[in-house]
Amino acid sequence: MKAKGRDKTVATTLLSLGGASHTISILHVVRNLYGRLMSHRIAAKITGVAGYVPPQVLTNADLEKLVDTSDQWIRERTGIRERHRVEKGVAASHLATEAAKKLLAQTRTNPGDIDLIVVASVTPDMMFPATACLVQDRIGAKNAWGFDLSAACAGFAYALTVGAQFVGAGTHKKVLVIGSDVMTSILDYQDRATCILFGDGAGAVLVEPAANNGEGILDFHHDVDGSGGMHLCMPGGGSLNPSTHETVEKRMHYVHQEGSQVFKYAVRRMAELSCQLIERNGFSGRDLTLIVPHQANLRIIRAMQERLGLDDSKVMVNIDRYGNTTAATIPLGLRDAVEQGRLHKGDLVLLITVGAGFTTGGVLLRWAY
Repeated sequence: MKAKGRDKTVATTLLSLGGASHTISILHVVRNLYGRLMSHRIAAKITGVAGYVPPQVLTNADLEKLVDTSDQWIRERTGIRERHRVEKGVAASHLATEAAKKLLAQTRTNPGDIDLIVVASVTPDMMFPATACLVQDRIGAKNAWGFDLSAACAGFAYALTVGAQFVGAGTHKKVLVIGSDVMTSILDYQDRATCILFGDGAGAVLVEPAANNGEGILDFHHDVDGSGGMHLCMPGGGSLNPSTHETVEKRMHYVHQEGSQVFKYAVRRMAELSCQLIERNGFSGRDLTLIVPHQANLRIIRAMQERLGLDDSKVMVNIDRYGNTTAATIPLGLRDAVEQGRLHKGDLVLLITVGAGFTTGGVLLRWAY
């Protein structure tokens, strides 16, 4: 039964039994109960988080020397002060490996105990083999299988949900979920509207079984709107436009973005999905300890924050130091939140993101440690 039809039927029945005031309060309870029944809990929890960014820092002042821009222009429009950039020869697998090694050390996990590695990235070292295979070898996870997942800025949220499903199903006990991107490898430093936005980095989480309903992933929602696919893309290098002199000359191997279209979609969907996940689980913004949004643009984050009615203490922001690291933004946000003492066992946390595709992802969880 659709929501409106269900509510109308319930309301008519209640009116005949107890009057309008009782109908409003009981209908609210019914909606909350129905929302909980429609949620998608997974019996899996995050038991550790780590991140890695390359040591080289690219400031706005540095970009002023490369492209027609200014520190003030970048900060006012994006909130970014600096970002990190890899040295030549450093790839997404190297960043992912460093994040994974830090995570294994922090959680005192034997690499041989890892069952699965899922790597979210749009900048893999190469088309194949998968980045997950390279990471598996470098960290010595000899018993793990793995694969890559491409959903751009929504990649980590998608990978987390996929990895958690294997744990929740009882088939895996330890899953490594990584978001890693070297976005500077596909940036056009003649395009001032795009090259200022991105940086390089990686983040990783360990996912393990949740013993009870009071911890772990409470709900998730993901969707795509493929009609927006060409608003944010890299047109060259795939089977449609294989690498040729012509594709290089046309600068088709760089990020192409229609900024206004991406901005409007991200503002709307991040706010909508946040409200949907919170409300259908019977919560309000007051119940949230922290929301960790994708760090694409500070104005997008603040617009979502205003709609949800959240103060700054409940919103993780680190875009000023890293820029948009694509699949790494959310795990880096979680890493920073833990280090800053903003996350504790039992806290209600929302991860929310929009990426190329358009891809949208949200994960609601109770922090487990």
